[in-house]
Amino acid sequence: MAITQERKNEIINEFKTHENDTGSAEVQIAVLTEQINKLNDHLRVHKKDHHSRRGLLKMVGKRRNLLTYLRNKDVQRYRVLIKKLGLRR
Repeated sequence: MAITQERKNEIINEFKTHENDTGSAEVQIAVLTEQINKLNDHLRVHKKDHHSRRGLLKMVGKRRNLLTYLRNKDVQRYRVLIKKLGLRR
């Protein structure tokens, strides 16, 4: 269910805003989105895994808060990010 370190590094390199960036809102949202997608696939197979479902809901809430923060801080960066990630917002 967890993403590999190599995949996480690829996501960080794709979404970083400067050379040493690993914790900006864009990077955090992209990593959470990848984790959410993998957990969604897991839950399609294991429908009764309620513990993982709770973790999924927590991740979705955290991503939502980060997206709201980014939208309030810089709308242009927000729009670019949701288009790149394919989110519906």
